[in-house]
Amino acid sequence: MSDPECIHNGIYIIGGPGISHFQDAAVFVVQCGDELVMIDSGAGKSALMLQENICRLGLDPARITVLILTHCHVDHIGSAKYFHDTFGCVVVAHDLDARAIETGDEVLTAASWYNTRLPRIHVDRRLAGEEEVLSFGSDELHCLHTPGHTPGSICVYLDRTGKRILFGQDIHGPFSPQFLSDIDMWRDSMEKLLALDADILCEGHFGVFLGREKVHGYIQGYLDQYA
Repeated sequence: MSDPECIHNGIYIIGGPGISHFQDAAVFVVQCGDELVMIDSGAGKSALMLQENICRLGLDPARITVLILTHCHVDHIGSAKYFHDTFGCVVVAHDLDARAIETGDEVLTAASWYNTRLPRIHVDRRLAGEEEVLSFGSDELHCLHTPGHTPGSICVYLDRTGKRILFGQDIHGPFSPQFLSDIDMWRDSMEKLLALDADILCEGHFGVFLGREKVHGYIQGYLDQYA
């Protein structure tokens, strides 16, 4: 089992296969002054391990003020209720995926694929439109609507110490009518991400990519695959 680690200047990976539970998509924490922002929350079977991993990094999980859910699938939202109820953080998601999150819809959340049931969790802030910015002192986290994998998929990016860090959790798909996927919308979303010229990509299932060339190559590779 790997340790949680720092990716870049106050940005950490705390969960995912090999770090927490094997069903978890990658989970990230961003330190913004005295606050912590959590991006996704795993599949729900490793909440205590995620909390412990935050502590292992010398951070206080009680400082988590915001939990951003990049889309409605169970491997990304499973521990959201635990962190919301335990630490009182604000749960943020796009409006188009919020209903599936709140109802625990077993098809739209892919809970049926994981043979599990999701606890219901209220989405405190529903994002809408192309882009919204969450401000934390001098830090700004940009939430981009990137539909395709699901209708309400979002990607998050921030600029820090000369680097642009992109959290693009499920760039690779998959795509299914059960998820209300739209491959044409996904292509448009990927073009938006390429235009960001990110220096670091934090992907949900295939790791962290360092350098603009590797980030561009990863995204373009899937565009070529689904051309």
